[in-house]
Amino acid sequence: MSQDQDKDRWAEVDRYLAGALLPDDPVLRDAVAASDAAGLPAIQVSPLQGQWLAILAAAIRAKAILEIGTLGGYSTIWLARALAPGGRLISLELDPAHAAVARANLVRAGLADRATVRVGPAQESLHALAAEGLGPFDLIFIDADKTGYPAYWTSALALARRGSLIIADNVVRDGAVADAGSQDENVIAVRRMYDLMAADPRVNTTVLQTVGVKGYDGFAVAIVTGSP
Repeated sequence: MSQDQDKDRWAEVDRYLAGALLPDDPVLRDAVAASDAAGLPAIQVSPLQGQWLAILAAAIRAKAILEIGTLGGYSTIWLARALAPGGRLISLELDPAHAAVARANLVRAGLADRATVRVGPAQESLHALAAEGLGPFDLIFIDADKTGYPAYWTSALALARRGSLIIADNVVRDGAVADAGSQDENVIAVRRMYDLMAADPRVNTTVLQTVGVKGYDGFAVAIVTGSP
């Protein structure tokens, strides 16, 4: 099959699996519709990926979740729903307009009491969280500008604890991440993050390549095994 046929097939399978396994969810559907109406880019995780994130959060009984990159709050809803009782989620977003859409979506989802959105450059917000003593976080999801990934990884690790999960999205880049000579700044940044992960004895890391409605990409998943 051609590359286009492959992508069509991946998307077809993704839609089948989501339809077979995930019940219709008006809250999530409305969150996507509100994001579309506000002109936000349609780059949120897929429904199956959202469920995967929620399963991981529930499996570790996460009471404190940090999300770097909110967009319209779609993944935020998935993660906030999976919080253990009494848990909290903080999501960091650069764009005030995106944050406004996300906050409205969280209110409609009934999650505004446990999920908050902070606006500003992510690295500044990460420093502020550390200064305020708001860590450690049980799960940290990185899904923001790729050029910031090395710095986000370093800051996320400082806000983690032994046993925390750190997950980064969009880390395969349609396979381009394997190109050591790539001049793409996103690929360069992701590869630099991998270098930091590989050199750090405090974490065990793997990468899952993914296909589906989001095309060909992947997630890096790290567990903190030593004291940050």
